[in-house]
Amino acid sequence: MAVSTLFTAGTRAVPDADARRRRRLGWTLVLLAVLGLAAGLMTGVAGFSPAAFLSDLQGGQAGLILGEIRFPRTAGAALVGALLGLTGAIAQGLFRNPLADPYLLGSAAGAGLAVVAVLAGAALGGAYVSLATVAWLERVGLVLAAFCGALAGVLLTLSLARGAVHTTRLLLAGVVVAVLLGAASDLLTTLSPDALRGKQAFMLGSTSFIGTSALGLLGGGLMLCLAAALRLARALDALTLGEDSAASLGLDLSRLRLALVLLMSMGTALAVSQAGLVAFVGLVAPHLVRRHAPGAHGWLLGASAGMGAVLLLGADVLSRAVIAPQELPVGVVTAVLGGLYLFVLLRRRGLS
Repeated sequence: MAVSTLFTAGTRAVPDADARRRRRLGWTLVLLAVLGLAAGLMTGVAGFSPAAFLSDLQGGQAGLILGEIRFPRTAGAALVGALLGLTGAIAQGLFRNPLADPYLLGSAAGAGLAVVAVLAGAALGGAYVSLATVAWLERVGLVLAAFCGALAGVLLTLSLARGAVHTTRLLLAGVVVAVLLGAASDLLTTLSPDALRGKQAFMLGSTSFIGTSALGLLGGGLMLCLAAALRLARALDALTLGEDSAASLGLDLSRLRLALVLLMSMGTALAVSQAGLVAFVGLVAPHLVRRHAPGAHGWLLGASAGMGAVLLLGADVLSRAVIAPQELPVGVVTAVLGGLYLFVLLRRRGLS
């Protein structure tokens, strides 16, 4: 009796410990998100300045500065980060590879090519249409072009791979499409050098162009993607057992992969269209969750979205505060921090 009691207590200890770690990480992410939102509201031209924030409130400028500039940018950064964290978790679960990221299937190259095409068209068309039309095309057309370009890149990858039947073929097709579309983008910038600056700003990533009108689109897209991903969470759990085991459970792997690829591409396209190419968030966020509080995909997907929001919030504050009144591209900040994290992680594992 004593042996059976001890065995039962031992088997329950690990799940209870994992559950405590997940609760602790969940509350930590909530706290960090609140602090990140507050820091984003307090960071402006003078950098991080609570005193300037209080003076804005007392001076009656809160409606303009906070409501029209800082809040949309800060909230938009959180939503974009959440989308990238979610799609990164989907990509890593789909390909069973912790180094997979949302840009793996040609979405980044497709978005970049579409943006360059719009910028080149606006530059070449400036001699034939009014400057106001060119400005409207560059402002509104870039968002739509990036979204459609990201989806087109993924669809081209699916076409080249003949669907989502084989994971290896899908990955190779993504590499080929990324190289081809990247070369086409470079060719366009050679023909129209004026498009190079806009392409560079897009490739480095920025949250400064996110306005109030984009928050509803980002929030609605995040809720839809998260709801759809949670419905497929158990299928992702089955994929971790291997394709043969997942097929033996009655899963239609081709349809499942296709649904996951389309879901990942929609979320990535929405994030890219609003903030450009923000590096490393989709790669690092799921990795941090698995490292500190592992669990099934039902937990991993939601926690990765929260982790992505926290990471991009922090990077956005740093990009505005480090060299204020100038700004660093937020994609550069995430790339530096993400690269340093992976470097330190690899060094520790190499020494252990």
